[in-house]
Amino acid sequence: MKLTPPRLSLPPSPAVLAAIALAFVLPGLAGHDPWKTQDVLGLSIVHGMAQTGDWLVPRVAGLPWLSDPPLYHWLALLFAKLLGGLMELHAAARLASGVFVLLALRLVYAAARDASHVDDRPATAAAAPLILLGCVGLMVHAHEAVPELAQLAALCGAFAALPRATRRPAAAGTAFGVALGCAFLSAGWIAPAALGLAVLGAHLACEEWRTRGALVFLGIGIPLALALGALWPAALSLRSAELHSAWWSLVSQPQDAALRNFDYFVSTGGWFLWPAWPLALWALWALRRRLSEPRIFVPTVAALATLASTAYWGPRVDVNLIPLLAPLVLLAAHGVPLLRRGAAAALDWFGVVTFAFFASLVWLGYAGMTTGMPPKVAANFVRAAPGFVAHFSLVPFAVAAALTLGWLYIALFTSPSPTRSITRWAAGIVLLWGCFAMLWMPWADYQKSYRSVALHLKAAVPAHSGCIAQRFLGLSQAAALDYHAGLRPRPFDPRHPEACRLLLVQGSPANELDAPGFGWRKIADVGRPGDRGERYRLYRYAR
Repeated sequence: MKLTPPRLSLPPSPAVLAAIALAFVLPGLAGHDPWKTQDVLGLSIVHGMAQTGDWLVPRVAGLPWLSDPPLYHWLALLFAKLLGGLMELHAAARLASGVFVLLALRLVYAAARDASHVDDRPATAAAAPLILLGCVGLMVHAHEAVPELAQLAALCGAFAALPRATRRPAAAGTAFGVALGCAFLSAGWIAPAALGLAVLGAHLACEEWRTRGALVFLGIGIPLALALGALWPAALSLRSAELHSAWWSLVSQPQDAALRNFDYFVSTGGWFLWPAWPLALWALWALRRRLSEPRIFVPTVAALATLASTAYWGPRVDVNLIPLLAPLVLLAAHGVPLLRRGAAAALDWFGVVTFAFFASLVWLGYAGMTTGMPPKVAANFVRAAPGFVAHFSLVPFAVAAALTLGWLYIALFTSPSPTRSITRWAAGIVLLWGCFAMLWMPWADYQKSYRSVALHLKAAVPAHSGCIAQRFLGLSQAAALDYHAGLRPRPFDPRHPEACRLLLVQGSPANELDAPGFGWRKIADVGRPGDRGERYRLYRYAR
């Protein structure tokens, strides 16, 4: 008698969703040094807070960083203090990212469940966290020290409060205000402001919310959100009028050309927001006669306003797309139960084939690194990271094998359902990231970490040498040098070259065109293994 495993019933139960979420979030939070760009910036802020005790003004390598309020960094610092004796600061601090991602997945589930109709509720509720987890752009950033993850969780919490706006207006208004205020305190102001405006617009455009209870909801929620959101700027103003003025200039003035911003965010969003954006467009088309319902109106307006405002104000960094996931995923979730069979089958087939292919490459690369077979694959890894020696480790291998078997089970033994395609897609994301984090992380960290560069430079600095100047040093590189070695070079003043008798220059490995010239003697020349874009040369003024 042929035995086959029991089929996984869909939509997934909350317990299955929780297992998928944990399998996605946990691998990769620890086990690697800070990576540029966003990860090392966030960790540098936490490191600075731990050293100085100043929780109010975020600083990167000693310089004020006013682009993001400090809510994320406060929780990261709390983890770092609680677990400082068990793991390195960067590993402990990144646990805050895991908490916020799990919170976002739980809250977007509640938001989709409570906003959907009874017949579609199980499928819509399960679809929301699966789509969010499955978005390609979140795969790496969910495991970095990125404050936008805190904002994503807060926005999902604000959306979760909206379905009760008319039934329990006081409680819902309080929850909405607290969540939206936390979104203001987490990262940029654009996404929470867009959601607040969308909710205000819905109370005018949607008949369902033209009630006395809705006025109570607004009367509590909006002022509470503004009051909470203003706490950090107000405290900053009390600390320093100069810092407050710098913050205001930063948030009120566009940083880049709007047209180039829009082109960047649309092109980047094409892969970053996949598969949320095509599912959201389908939901808008399928539910076009229901645009006056708040569950469709609010995320639609919030998503459009967030994209337009982000394109106008900038800057062009992909993490600015993370808050856009909250409204986009909720829209997409409403469209999943309405997917036509052909479209669902196409996404299903594409996901299974894609992740089977890339996961096979990860395993093949791991075999090449650890055994030298096949030789061409092994040679490619040696060429990319010269000097790296891979070692077999049982626990990472077992975890990657378990993830692979779990994906095979979901790919082969899931019941037909409107949510099957996104369940398999999300499982594929878990497989790909988990196998990378377990099998390739040492190799990737060997190339990406600045630890060896920082320690080599620190060892080359003569005793009692005084200050160090720098030319062309990037902000994330400065953050890494400060984190790993306590090096904080100041800007080089060509009018007074002798002000600092040491000069650090970030240049190209191919040439030394950025050398400071006569009177300077090179005392160190270091770079990351296999890095063809950056080289760090330390000079001493000898005149």
